[in-house]
Parts: sequence; C-alpha cells; structure tokens
Amino acid sequence: MTNFQVYKKTLPFSLVEFLFGLVGLALFAGAAALGYFVCKDKEPAVAIIGLIIGAVVGGLLATVISIFFSNRIKCAQIAMMTKGVTENSLPEHTYRAGLDEMKGKFGKITLFFLITSAIKGVFREVGRSTTKVGQAVGGDVGGSIASAVDTGVQILISYLCDCCLGWIFYRKDVNAFKAGCEGAVIFFKHGKTLIRNVGRIFGMGFLSFLVIAGATTGILYLIFNALPNLFISLRDTIASLGDVPAFLNDPKILMIVSAFIIGVIFWSIVHSVLIRPFVLVGVLRNYMAAGIKNMPTEADIKDLEKRSPKLARFAAKAE
Repeated sequence: MTNFQVYKKTLPFSLVEFLFGLVGLALFAGAAALGYFVCKDKEPAVAIIGLIIGAVVGGLLATVISIFFSNRIKCAQIAMMTKGVTENSLPEHTYRAGLDEMKGKFGKITLFFLITSAIKGVFREVGRSTTKVGQAVGGDVGGSIASAVDTGVQILISYLCDCCLGWIFYRKDVNAFKAGCEGAVIFFKHGKTLIRNVGRIFGMGFLSFLVIAGATTGILYLIFNALPNLFISLRDTIASLGDVPAFLNDPKILMIVSAFIIGVIFWSIVHSVLIRPFVLVGVLRNYMAAGIKNMPTEADIKDLEKRSPKLARFAAKAE
C-alpha cells in the first residue's frame, strides 16, 4: 500500500478526531465567552476573572473529551497505520477494525500515552545534552544554535512518539514498557535515516499554517468588523484595568489579535487531525522499516540508559 492509500483508509479516524477537536474548541470558547458576559456588567476585573474561570472550565471539559474519546480514536488510527505500513494491507472496514482493536482497553490506552510521554521526556533529556555540548564548544552562539536545532528536533519528536506508539502496537507480544524502550532506541540508533523526514514535516507544516491560519484569520476579521460594539466593550474593559500596552486600546487591533489567535488554534486542530496524519504515515513507514530491519537489543537499551537516567528508571518497569 502507498502512503496515500494508508492515509485514505485511516482518514475516518482523522475526521472523527477533528469533530471532537471542534467540540472541544467550542466548549472552550463558549465557556470563556459565557464567563465574560455573565460578569461584564460588574467591575472590569470581575469580568476578566469570569472570562478566565470560563476558559478554565471549558479547557477542563475539552480535556475530558480528549481523554475519554480522542485518545481512543488516535490509538486506533496509529494501530491501523502501523498495520498498513508493516503488513501492506488493511481491513475493508478499517475504522471499525481500529475501534475493535481498542475495545475494552481504556486502561491500556492510558498506559500507552503514559509510556510515550515518558519516552518524550527521554528524547528531551538527550536533546538538552546537545544544547550543553553546543555551549561548551561555541559558548552562547553555539548554545543558541544548538537550542534552535533542539526546537526543531522537538517537533520531530512529537512524530516519533506516535511512531513509538506504533512500535508498541507492533510488538504486542512483549511488555509495553520494553517495547517503549525499543522505540526510543530506534530513534537514536537510526536518527540519520529518520532525519530525512524533517523537510516533509516542516514544509507541510509551514504551508498549512499559511493557508489555514491565514484564511481563518482573514474571514474572522471580516466577521468581527460586523461586531464593533463587542470589541469596543472589550477595549474599555481592558483599559479600565490600568496600565496596558497602547495597541490594546484600538478595537481594530483587538479584532486582528483575536482573529489571529483563533486562526492559529483552528489551524492547530485542522493540521493535527487532517494534514499531520498524512505526514505521519511516511515517517511511520521509515521508522518501522528501520526497527524491523535492525531489531533493538537489550545491549542497545543498556547503551541508551547510560545517556538517559529517565530511560534507566523506565526500563526497570519492563523487568
């Protein structure tokens, strides 16, 4: 199966996750707006507090949706992607098969994400050592360059953590913690092979940001222009708080800032559930091929433990 065929067959997962993302965003924005409007006729500080409380409540509701629904969908999607790139075939009813794969495994799904979260900590731990080496070699300039490189690596790591989750599904016959350690080894042992995905990751990400965030910001700005009183009220509320940046006293600027923030949030949702999965299929294929061709060994894990105390503690749970 080609990357596009695997992506197309697993697209229903992305669409459902996108729906959950929109619901979460609507809850967040709606709760924040409700908190503001309930308190807007009171003291300005109270109105801002109401907005913050509403945002927190909305964020908690969105988190609950993510934990109980979105994570299951994501696990099912990565499981099917892994099957597609390793077995070169997928069931006819891929969505149903993926959900069946995750049926009754809420505890395991939570465990999978805890493991990949721990592995992400290992990646970051080793990445910070790269920054220290850069500083030792080139002082502040070397450290800045290493930090810039590390920032890019962190984005790559988010993909590799999903690949690590795929490896755990592939190695279902072994302890999940051990499979997670093997997943970390694959990244560090085959970094040169996997790094070729960087151009695809950043290129697609930048292009989607320009198109999606740009278009959303423009459309929302036009909508906000039809609601001038809302932003005049918001401007007055902010101004009454005391010393604030001058640009926040302009309702037009507030429209642009608000439109841009929402545009970026909307882009992050669209990119993560519609565009990122297509990129992930290619990264996952290279990752799985590297791991299967050169299966990580106990010696590989022990060698990596020397560089990462976190991995050593993590590996102990596999015994």
